[in-house]
Amino acid sequence: MTLQAFLQELTSADNLPLLMALIALLGFLAGLKVGARSRWTRRSSSRGRWRAGMKLVNPETSTARSDRPDPAAQLTTVMNAEFRPKRLMSRNEARAFLQIERLLRGHRMGWRVMAQVSLGEVLTSTDAKAFAAVNSKRVDMLVIANDGHPLAAVEFQGSGHYLGTAAARDAVKREALRRAGVDFIEVKPDHSDEDLAFEIARLVRLKTPSSPQPA
Repeated sequence: MTLQAFLQELTSADNLPLLMALIALLGFLAGLKVGARSRWTRRSSSRGRWRAGMKLVNPETSTARSDRPDPAAQLTTVMNAEFRPKRLMSRNEARAFLQIERLLRGHRMGWRVMAQVSLGEVLTSTDAKAFAAVNSKRVDMLVIANDGHPLAAVEFQGSGHYLGTAAARDAVKREALRRAGVDFIEVKPDHSDEDLAFEIARLVRLKTPSSPQPA
C-alpha cells in the first residue's frame, strides 16, 4: 500500500477515531519532550547560579568583582582632586638620614639607606596572622646591603615616641625584625654625631664576616 493510499484509508470516516487517538498520542509525546527540556534548562541555570554564588563568597577562590578597584573611576577621582607634596621625614629625621648616608659611604661597603620602608616589603612569614600584624607598619629608615638585603632598621624616637600606643607598635616591629635577623637602631633627639657613628660602626662589624686569620 502506498503512503497516499494509507493516508486516504486513515482519514476515512471509519478510521476517524483511530486518527484522533494517534494525533492525541503524538501531542502527548511532544509535550513530554518540551517539559523535560524546560526542567533541564531550569536546573542547569539554577546550578550555574549556585556555583557562581559559591565562587563569590569563597575567599580562597576569588574576589567579588564589585570589590575590585576600578582604575577608570580612580583616575576620574584623582583628576577632580587637589594634591600637594607632603614631607617624607621631619627635619631631625632628614638630618639623621643624611648623616647615616655619609657614614655608610665612609665604610665603603656599598650599603644604602632608604626612608619610610614598609615592613611588608622586607619581611615575610608563613604565619598569615603574624605577617598581617607587621605588613602595614613602617620603619623610619632601613639600611640595606648592595644586593638589597635588609640589614638594620633605624627608628628616630622623637618627643611623641611614648605617647599612646607608639611604644607597643615599636615593640612589635622590633620583635619581628629580631626574628628575621635584622638589627634595630634607635636614634634619639639627644644623639650626637659620635653616637650615630658608633652605631653604624657596630652594625658594620656585626654584618661583616670576619677576615680569615693568617696561619
